[in-house]
Amino acid sequence: MADALAQLDDYLAARRPEFEDRLARLVGIPGVSADPAHQPDIGRTADLAATLLTDAGLAARIVPTPGNPVVHAEHIAGADCPTVTIYNHLDVQPADPAQWDTEPFHLTISGDRYAGRGSTDDKGPALTALQAAQYVIARELPVNIAFVWELEEEIGSPNFEGFVRQELPRLATDSVLVSDTVWIAAGRPAIDYGLRGLVTFEVTIETGTNDTHSGLTGGPARNPLAELAQIVAECLDPATGRVLIPGFADAVAPVTDAEIDSFVASGFDVAAFMAMHGLTSMRTTDIRSVLTRIMGEPTFEVHGFTGGYTGPGVKTVIPPRAGVKLSSRIVPHQEPHAVFELVRDFIQRRHPDARVELEAALPAYLGPHIGPHADAARAAVEYAFGVTPAFVREGGSIGAVLTMDRYLQAPVILLGLSLPSHGYHAPNEHYDWVQAAGGTKMFAHYFAQLAAGGHERP
Repeated sequence: MADALAQLDDYLAARRPEFEDRLARLVGIPGVSADPAHQPDIGRTADLAATLLTDAGLAARIVPTPGNPVVHAEHIAGADCPTVTIYNHLDVQPADPAQWDTEPFHLTISGDRYAGRGSTDDKGPALTALQAAQYVIARELPVNIAFVWELEEEIGSPNFEGFVRQELPRLATDSVLVSDTVWIAAGRPAIDYGLRGLVTFEVTIETGTNDTHSGLTGGPARNPLAELAQIVAECLDPATGRVLIPGFADAVAPVTDAEIDSFVASGFDVAAFMAMHGLTSMRTTDIRSVLTRIMGEPTFEVHGFTGGYTGPGVKTVIPPRAGVKLSSRIVPHQEPHAVFELVRDFIQRRHPDARVELEAALPAYLGPHIGPHADAARAAVEYAFGVTPAFVREGGSIGAVLTMDRYLQAPVILLGLSLPSHGYHAPNEHYDWVQAAGGTKMFAHYFAQLAAGGHERP
């Protein structure tokens, strides 16, 4: 394997201009999936993606779906060779130029820094993996490499499952690498092996047909806003964050001390975390508790109340209806629909005329953090960055990961390259050559391990 990687540094030096050109071309297309006005840009992104994959030596095709297309490409070294699939998404969040120091849809290169919308989420990591694949393909290593580039991730991947089901025979693979996660600290690589799931729902109460004057009806009239506040208080202790619904956490598997040790080894810093997110106080500042709550425990969150008067001053009316928007981040072994039904039944037993409606349900994901595939990922990161990675869990959710885990029946490894400072979804989003170069080495090492039989095939 060492011979296969011997020329990697020279390759990186020679290919950097090509990487920057590719990234500039992709960033220059505002493929905002949430805005129908950018639908032509989604098509342009797919066309360019297919061209880049083809130029790198893969057979690329654009697969239509009822929504945005998916770009699939593959290099087949041989029918008996192991296969690795790399997933990224190329659609992006909107960007307000007034909030940026540079033009968001024009790549601005300043030294090693690449600024532009989508540069780190997720076009830069996608091209990093492609650069590594191009190196491996040119050296004819015995490994099949496939790419799946989605264009709807930022709107919840509504058509991705349909794509996977339709293309399942062509998507057979031995492992999946996803490069769409963020390290917790610069210089401290982190491999995510878990994602929290998500259940979103709304509770509404209707007690009349129109606003009433509190001087005329206050007292006997029900107040739906007050009743919703009571419902929230029955479900959640706001001071501790503890969910008060009996049975809510029964299925939760406790996070082990060894896992928490690995979380801490990620370089997480409580003060930096608070500063990054603009938090002036938290329920706890104990590092082990903070990390366990983010990575391994479920939540019950209140996102907003609707109804009543919210303008200047106080308008003394009692509203006829009100709602509260809620969600739960759930963890492995919690089934999202079962969680919703538990919450709904708990609320409606106490408040029979409260309407509790499910909006979205996404399971949690728990992948390997021990075993041959995790060992291969660890070795790849150590080779590339010279640091043993921490295995951590992500507090958020990636729907495509659940879909691939369910249908492809192959280990899904989250080998992200973005840093907290890169500004996911934020103004002045950027990527950098240090991560791109290290990431190229990381992916190339993983591919070479697979080619050399460095870890078992399922």
